[in-house]
Amino acid sequence: MVVGAPGGFGRAAVVGTGQMGPGIAMLLAHGGVETVLVSRTATVAEQGLKAARDLLGFWRERDITDDTAVGATLARLTSTSDRATAVRDVDLVVETVVEDLPTKQALFVELEQQCRDDTLLCTNTSGLRVTDVAANLQHPRRAYATHFWNPPHLVPLVEIMLGERSDPAGAERLRALLRACGKRPVVGLKDVPGQLGNRLQHAVIREALAMLEAGIASAEDIEESLKSGPGIRWPVYGPFEHNDMVSLELTRAVQAAVIPSLARNTEPAALLSELIAAGKSGVKSGQGHYSWTPERAAAVRRRRDEFLVERLRAGRREETGR
Repeated sequence: MVVGAPGGFGRAAVVGTGQMGPGIAMLLAHGGVETVLVSRTATVAEQGLKAARDLLGFWRERDITDDTAVGATLARLTSTSDRATAVRDVDLVVETVVEDLPTKQALFVELEQQCRDDTLLCTNTSGLRVTDVAANLQHPRRAYATHFWNPPHLVPLVEIMLGERSDPAGAERLRALLRACGKRPVVGLKDVPGQLGNRLQHAVIREALAMLEAGIASAEDIEESLKSGPGIRWPVYGPFEHNDMVSLELTRAVQAAVIPSLARNTEPAALLSELIAAGKSGVKSGQGHYSWTPERAAAVRRRRDEFLVERLRAGRREETGR
């Protein structure tokens, strides 16, 4: 452990260079941690490092960081395909491999054999329980979920989830590290599928799909009601604040009228299976709820990312008072 490093984490390894790995590696390095990005081949590892550098450049172009921080971050970022050597003397490992329980379980067993006894092992799962991922470890007290939201370089939230045998002290160290990296970490005290944010998100998605299946409104109007209504307030006005502001009596009255008619299905919506069976799986197939061209998909991503950039800037201004 490096004294004085954020949360005591001086060195870290990010295992996996898919959608999330480069962004997580960049964030840790920008936060002051010497970080190595690990992949199965040297070529893919180098591609991951380039992606991390590109994300840092994206930040610089939009004045989220400055030249001094860019130089320091690049000096702390490396890549390799030699996982055993990379993780031998790190304080933290974050894995971002495929969302498959047996794959993650096997990787955690290997990491436990390759790392120091005090290295924290974190999974970036978006739906699995860390208790299950760490089920075969000899020392599961050092295992946690750290779910970075996509895109990780722009969305502030990271969910730290305690497994049934995780050491709470490690979660507080992780919280300190992530705050130093500019994130807004939350801690889940009970290990449940989907952590916190995905449980809330999929409750909304379940109801949206149910309304679409029932013909209550079009997909466009259902989305607009969310984007221009509750969604526009959520960044600064959460459900418990709303309940208290309007009064718990009114909240109870609205729930009494609405909850009996809400979706209660415990399986994925039939509409999803029907669309998938018809070859309509979303952007990758050109058709899902909407018709997609590469240009339309790029425009949606650009709109999303530029909005998130503005939110990130606003959050940093709030923190610095400038």
